[in-house]
Amino acid sequence: MNKGTILVIDDEDKLRSLFSRIIQMEGFEVLEAGDGKNALKKLEQNDIDVVLCDVKLPDTNGLELTAKIKNLYPHTEIVLLTAYGNIPDGVKAIKCGAFDYITKGDDNDKIIPLLYRALDKALLQKRVRDLEGKVSEKYSFDTILGKSKNILDAIDLAKKVAPNDTTVFLTGETGTGKEVFAEAIHYASPRKNKPLVALNCSAFSKEIIESELFGHKQGAFTGATKDKKGLLEEANGGTLFLDEIAEMPIELQAKLLRVLETSEFIKLGDTKTSKVNFRLIAATNKDLNIECEEKRFRSDLYYRLNVFEIHLPPLRERIKDIKLLTTFFVTRFSAKTNKKTPAIINEFIEKLEHYKWVGNIRELRNIIERSVILANSDTLTVDLLPPEIQHSTGATNGTLSAFALSSIEKLHIQKVYNYAKGNKAETARLLEIGIATLYRKLEEFKIH
Repeated sequence: MNKGTILVIDDEDKLRSLFSRIIQMEGFEVLEAGDGKNALKKLEQNDIDVVLCDVKLPDTNGLELTAKIKNLYPHTEIVLLTAYGNIPDGVKAIKCGAFDYITKGDDNDKIIPLLYRALDKALLQKRVRDLEGKVSEKYSFDTILGKSKNILDAIDLAKKVAPNDTTVFLTGETGTGKEVFAEAIHYASPRKNKPLVALNCSAFSKEIIESELFGHKQGAFTGATKDKKGLLEEANGGTLFLDEIAEMPIELQAKLLRVLETSEFIKLGDTKTSKVNFRLIAATNKDLNIECEEKRFRSDLYYRLNVFEIHLPPLRERIKDIKLLTTFFVTRFSAKTNKKTPAIINEFIEKLEHYKWVGNIRELRNIIERSVILANSDTLTVDLLPPEIQHSTGATNGTLSAFALSSIEKLHIQKVYNYAKGNKAETARLLEIGIATLYRKLEEFKIH
């Protein structure tokens, strides 16, 4: 059984062969090279776990070769062989990235135990690399399904901003996939090997959010029995995702703004500042223009957040994606419930396409899971859908019926808006409604 692959690099043929035989007797696969050039070729052509390398080679220095190998193959470990072992050489070897070094002749009995230790580290690093690859694949942009132009445009924007440290502001209705986009952006960024820390600002009270975000010192308040790291510290080097940021208490918004401007914060109960370095992704399902006008959100924080906005379209504006998403969810939930993947009749899809989807993709996912669980045959039929979807006949592409009350409302607002030449304050005055209500109606009816 092959325990691992070792590359022996030495220009002395007899000594190289001796090392190879000793190592092969332990069950390792052994490759040989007499100089740096051939060694690099072997590394390029094979998956090498550990390199046993002489310091003096005909075409290069073993220390220089070590640095080059670690740069090209960071998960490969290197043990250096020196003719005269001394502390300065050992320090240089470790600084260049070597796992360890031994002296030729005197330490031959130490080679095998040292190779085992180096191999353990190399295999551990490769497992970590493979796991990181699986995580990145799980959260990649390829997992975001859709062929509609508006979702493809959003994905394109996210891909362009991901490699930068720019603050990203995700907007859109509840259930449109803002968290999925945040994950994809993080794992496509240089910070992907650092934490992605998320906080839903609507889920906690002011006091709890402050403690969760900034952390606290022991005794800062009743119940603070020990020091606690906040999410700002947890996200250091990585990404902080603040979902539903419009729900953040206005008192905390000033503190967050200061962190974004200075990269410093003070824990609850502490007197000294702490430094932090993170990339911020914020999300909301509200119109922050309205929130700012209503004094519920700080305009200076809004301008600081709104560096790079990506709007995620609601599902009713992605009708052509409903079949694709449905097929995906049916496959997933069939596997989850240990059922054979059922066929989907056209009428089933048509009913889904005519529904309004207030809850967007999240609602669709839940409906499909329910349908798969209820299915007793190998086909998904309309009767498996909730009554409101079975009886849904309304269009979901943004058009309105000529007889619907909402159509009359839209036309009237559009006329007044045009009369006021796009002045929202004047439009609201003429309609005798609040400015917040007007903004909501303009968004609902897609009036621009």
